[in-house]
Amino acid sequence: MAGQPEGALRSRRQPAGARSGVNPAFDYDLDFSAIDFRKQPERYRVGKGEQGVLLVEPYKSEILPHWRFRTPDIARESADAIFAMFLAYKEQADFVGMDMARKFLQMGFTRARRYANHKSGRKWSPDRTEVLPPELDPVKAESARIFYERYRQAREDGEYQRMKREHEARSRESKVES
Repeated sequence: MAGQPEGALRSRRQPAGARSGVNPAFDYDLDFSAIDFRKQPERYRVGKGEQGVLLVEPYKSEILPHWRFRTPDIARESADAIFAMFLAYKEQADFVGMDMARKFLQMGFTRARRYANHKSGRKWSPDRTEVLPPELDPVKAESARIFYERYRQAREDGEYQRMKREHEARSRESKVES
């Protein structure tokens, strides 16, 4: 299309990283029930956003029990606990654990934000043809803000960013070799 940068009309359904090559796609074809990602971190792909947050073990089982956002007090306790896990994984140089903690913090933000905007948690009409009007909930909005602050801290952590670059570089190298 005239005036559009080359490739600007690419499908939004492309795998994460397909556009830039920076972020290898999350591999949903793995047998997640058979993989311990702590023992095989090389099989982990960061993907985009929260991809895989409820699949990657043993991290899902370690972090999920702490994930709550019903009230700001509960959200603060939850976000602090998950961020403490992020720091513990960092201390162990466990990038996959750090990234999974980051994903749970991001998911706390996005889910609390969804409930802040839509009391039922449903954004779409039952036939999925229109977005429902917002019903703003300031309590859930505060829960979302709390999670967002911890998510931002994790995402912007210098050691996390360095380890992420290294992990993704190894992922690209192993993909080229296969």
